[in-house]
Amino acid sequence: MTDHPVSGTDDFDPHAPETFDNVHDTYRRLRAECPVAHSNAHGGFWALTRHADIVDAVTDSETFITSRINVIPNMAMGERRPPLGKDPPEHTPYRRALDRTLRASRVAALEPVLREHAARELDRMIAAGGGDISSDFATIFPAWVAVEWLNLDPAHAALLAEVARLYNIAWRASDTAVVRQTSQDLYAIAEGLVADRQQHPRPVATDPASALLAEETPGGPILPHYVVATIRQTLVVGLMAPPPLFGSICVHLSRDPALQDLLRTTPDRIPAAIEELLRLYGPYRGFARTPTRDVEIGGRTIPRDDAVTMVYASANRDEAIFDAPDEFRFDRPRIREHLAFGRGAHQCAGSGLVRLELRIFLEELLRRTSQIQVNGEVEMTRLPELGPVSTPVRLVAAQG
Repeated sequence: MTDHPVSGTDDFDPHAPETFDNVHDTYRRLRAECPVAHSNAHGGFWALTRHADIVDAVTDSETFITSRINVIPNMAMGERRPPLGKDPPEHTPYRRALDRTLRASRVAALEPVLREHAARELDRMIAAGGGDISSDFATIFPAWVAVEWLNLDPAHAALLAEVARLYNIAWRASDTAVVRQTSQDLYAIAEGLVADRQQHPRPVATDPASALLAEETPGGPILPHYVVATIRQTLVVGLMAPPPLFGSICVHLSRDPALQDLLRTTPDRIPAAIEELLRLYGPYRGFARTPTRDVEIGGRTIPRDDAVTMVYASANRDEAIFDAPDEFRFDRPRIREHLAFGRGAHQCAGSGLVRLELRIFLEELLRRTSQIQVNGEVEMTRLPELGPVSTPVRLVAAQG
């Protein structure tokens, strides 16, 4: 890391033990006392914790780039995959192609089949009296979402769910061998998909691989190996986020039976609840950037080329934006300012699909149960995700 006046300084310990209840304590302290913080972990990195500072940084894609590192810890093994591994304007064609397949009409068309998958997987868990929502439903249902959005062979769903489970465990343990193997499993799926679409293209409005292959850049079509890398990256993001997010939501509902009952009797409130739950429990702490020049923020100078993580989880509980930020509140003012999906050029392309995924999950879970109770120890994940990696729950079937 570049030498600078605070080299050797540890303003926080990203490896400190965390529980569901204390996970935000460090960020609350940093916002108040050291909003631009530094740690020597993972080769040294900075952390921005205030909402305003993070928004300023992630919307300045010329100063804060993603083409060097986009996540801490960095286990990319030297590979820079699009779209997160590219900066505008090189990033733009990839995003344009993906956006074409994630329009509201395309997402809405997926709802009936996704609802069938969710109902089937939840019925299985409820019949067993419960299970681990993070390592079971939150791996298999997102796998079905990926299968339907990418138009994969349904036989891939079980493999994707198992890869998600193993990848999450390996990343948490910094087990590079398993991370590499699971990454290769995802590459193999992406390679097979792209090879098929090269021979048998599908409509670009409904097929991501076909849309990427048909997209033009200033230098010509996107090269097939970059299409493979893009599909592989969308699989990772789509599979890694749900286990901690779904787990956090179930912990919250378990602790608030009144909210459970309210959402059961007035399901039209579920979309509003989802926005607040995303604010509270966004599954990524944040993504990393690298400044192209020395930058002064909050009275501290971040040198050029130092890694900086944008702690979205802290921004989402910033008292300057959200009153009583640790509380769940319906119809919260400024709720659309939450950063669960990031901001700027790299804002999550699949936010509409994620909202549908969450709505189906909550509607079908609440419709089928009378009680959701945490039934064992909740085990937390680590950087870059935030939330439970294991969430054992008891699910009591609804009567009638």
